[in-house]
Amino acid sequence: MEYHIRPCTQEDVDALSLVGQATFLEAFAGVLEGRDIIAHCLRQHSAIAYQEILRANGSCGWLVEMKGAPVGYAIVQSPDLPVDLMEGDVELKRIYLLGSARGNGLGAKLLEKARAFTSANGGGRLLLGVYKGNTSAIEFYRKTGFHEIGERLFRVGDNSYADSVLMLRTA
Repeated sequence: MEYHIRPCTQEDVDALSLVGQATFLEAFAGVLEGRDIIAHCLRQHSAIAYQEILRANGSCGWLVEMKGAPVGYAIVQSPDLPVDLMEGDVELKRIYLLGSARGNGLGAKLLEKARAFTSANGGGRLLLGVYKGNTSAIEFYRKTGFHEIGERLFRVGDNSYADSVLMLRTA
């Protein structure tokens, strides 16, 4: 299948919103409370939320398209995690792919974009938070060199869920 990865622009906020909501629902339906998923998606994956994310200082994103349709993306920005931060640290805020787009190396390609961005912007650490129950994501991150350095509570709707905070040294 042919795909294209390109930098995100403000014109992509609707596509990011659509993929963000679809992948969050796909990943967590039957795992988290349904009303929490809906509230989270409406708030955190709205087009307005993506406008703000892309406008934030230190933010950069990449959109994956297949035949012009959005199927995934990654976004990095200044870290907002409960760990001791170092100069040059970057947070992989979101890396999402629709199920039909997984298994062909796109996740690794998006991760490489995030690594390259981190290296080019101070060479610090690439950090991320991941739901402790998302074993497939944690396995992917560990295979690519991430390891756990902390924990946080992540709010989804009316409930908080335990996340692992993972780190990859890029320099």
